[in-house]
Amino acid sequence: MESIRDKVAIIGMGCTKFGERWDKSANDLIIEAAYEAYEDAGIEPTDIQAAWAGTLQTGSSGVSLAAPLKLKNIPVTRVENMCATGTEALRNALFAVACKAYDLVLVVGFEKLKDLGYAVLGGGYEHPVFNTGYSTPGTYALAATRYFEAYGATKETLAKIAVKNHHNGILHPKAHFRREITVEQAMKAPIIGWPLGLFDCCPRTDGAAAAIICRKEDVRKYKRQDDYILVKGMGIAAGTATGKSRTDYDYLHFDENLSASAQAYEQAGIDNPLNELDLAIVHDCFTITELIIYGDLGFCAADKSKDYVDDGVFTMEGDLPVNTDGGLKAFGHPQGASGLRMVYEVYNQLLGRAGPRQLKSPKLGLTHNLGGAPGVEVLACVGIFGL
Repeated sequence: MESIRDKVAIIGMGCTKFGERWDKSANDLIIEAAYEAYEDAGIEPTDIQAAWAGTLQTGSSGVSLAAPLKLKNIPVTRVENMCATGTEALRNALFAVACKAYDLVLVVGFEKLKDLGYAVLGGGYEHPVFNTGYSTPGTYALAATRYFEAYGATKETLAKIAVKNHHNGILHPKAHFRREITVEQAMKAPIIGWPLGLFDCCPRTDGAAAAIICRKEDVRKYKRQDDYILVKGMGIAAGTATGKSRTDYDYLHFDENLSASAQAYEQAGIDNPLNELDLAIVHDCFTITELIIYGDLGFCAADKSKDYVDDGVFTMEGDLPVNTDGGLKAFGHPQGASGLRMVYEVYNQLLGRAGPRQLKSPKLGLTHNLGGAPGVEVLACVGIFGL
């Protein structure tokens, strides 16, 4: 099986401010993100040969992207894959470019969730038995209590992750929540599903993000400078939604994370993620999720995640900064846009454009999405990007 490594370049990206965007429609957000990407890539909208739209709740077809951007009569494909929708749209687009079906394509992930009027994220596969009585916070709360019992983590461990991500979010002007919090505030916050409190849960958010991609050998057709990044690897794994019926299901890890990361690491030639990656933007829908992800993606042994949090390994100053833009926790989670927002952060970090969040000379970054919830349904996607 041939790797995608270094075949496709991302030459332009855009991202709206995430948040409660009552003053903007989904079309407004799409236009804002796409035109920032056009300008960044130095191309005209008419140069785009095909497009991919990633949306879970907001759009129903490729027309939801073609109409606001006036992409007249070119192929536009709508992609949906739970919370990995934005990354999945990019994955499909990069394969189309790599195989030379198209030379220059646009990918946009978007969502207008605040207008929907209900409090929970929806749109996934629903098992007729296992989904009965299901709530996302409640299911991740099961993972948290199991993790506490097995590895000695506590609510304070989770609070430290929330504090880290809120601190990083302050440094990004487009983040939904730009507010410092303390460990004490996080631990005393109202309970959503014990032990998860308000500051352990990511918000529903409006937002859009966009990318423009071409083959590596074609970069000079569009870019005069070396301000682009390369796709090094992309892995995805979908589970069977049978966790609740498995006697060996432990709520301590996600098989899908292990598989998706193994695919991406093999393509990118990564043997030791902690030592080789310079940053990681992961799917912290809940603080317990980020804690589990550390072990699943090989950043540390699963039973050492608490110690690594205590030692500050995943802070901006640590060995492997995680969620330098605030993550889902502070940046927000419009499902269709989140995957591309993650790539947007890696893109800006690698190109030295991250402002007060800028890391010292990063060369390789990871993005990770996790759709669904433990025991019910899980889908994971991991991307590796570099110079």
